[in-house]
Amino acid sequence: MYQYYFRPAYKSEELLIDVFNGAESETFTADFLQTIHEIKPKMIDILDLWMNDEMLMTINSEIGQFTLSKDIWGLGFITAEDNQEALVRINSILEKSEMFEKVEVDFENYK
Repeated sequence: MYQYYFRPAYKSEELLIDVFNGAESETFTADFLQTIHEIKPKMIDILDLWMNDEMLMTINSEIGQFTLSKDIWGLGFITAEDNQEALVRINSILEKSEMFEKVEVDFENYK
């Protein structure tokens, strides 16, 4: 099971989905895309930032564009700076999935 926070970015009002357990799995990206299949996600770009040990995947969907980033430390982040509604929808899909577990956080910790 993948565990995640739906929280604000540090010192920001913008929300993000922070997958802190399971993103290192080889099947994480496929599992995530399958879980959100109802919004018809389509990967449109993959950027390998080898200097940062990070991969950025730009995904388009029925609810707009968002980014999935993964790093070598096993963290995954789903962000959508100009499309916060998409993150709210993705969170609601993940909450219903048996593969994902949302862990509640105190938003005050990110100010």
